[in-house]
Amino acid sequence: MGIQITPSVLNADLSRLADEVARIPSSDWIHVDVMDNHFVPNLTLGIPVFESLAKATTTPLDAHLMIADPDRWAPAYAEAGAGSVTFHAEAAAAPVRLARELRAKGARASMALKPATGIDQYADMLGELDMLLIMTVEPGFGGQKFLDLCLPKIRRARELISAAGLEVWLQVDGGVSLETIERCADAGADVFVAGSAVFSAEDPDAMVRELKAKAEATLG
Repeated sequence: MGIQITPSVLNADLSRLADEVARIPSSDWIHVDVMDNHFVPNLTLGIPVFESLAKATTTPLDAHLMIADPDRWAPAYAEAGAGSVTFHAEAAAAPVRLARELRAKGARASMALKPATGIDQYADMLGELDMLLIMTVEPGFGGQKFLDLCLPKIRRARELISAAGLEVWLQVDGGVSLETIERCADAGADVFVAGSAVFSAEDPDAMVRELKAKAEATLG
């Protein structure tokens, strides 16, 4: 598995989701931010919209659930067509059980960590995951500035994954752009969520390709 770019539709025109996704055919995944105005102070979309988008594109959907009680709601996103479902460690009551349930429903199981949440306490459960998401901004809103203080955690996560001999993807989300993607790739990330950098570009698909090329060049 090489570098993957997963544009976030949080920064797209939400009234034209299917059309917006069609503008970025070079994307490896489409990142869909689900917010409930409880776990984060913002409200986006839910299962009906997600399910409709899944039917409107052949690009796999990556559901990032910034919600309270993911143990209850996350499996429904797998059933709604998500290829990957990410729940937050800070919100999950039983993360191992939830990860196993997501896998059983045919989705990749992913866990996200907010900037202040440490990685070492979750080292023993990395084998239950298909992807680990390191948030490089505080979750809730798009267009925030990348937090360099998260780079050591990305590096540490890559060390733990490699030491365990796992094939867990390492995703970063927040402030990813042409100015920051090299630092993330150098730290060990291989899956990149980019929202405003993609959808504010004159040619969003060209930006997807440019981001991928820059990350690949960093890895040599």
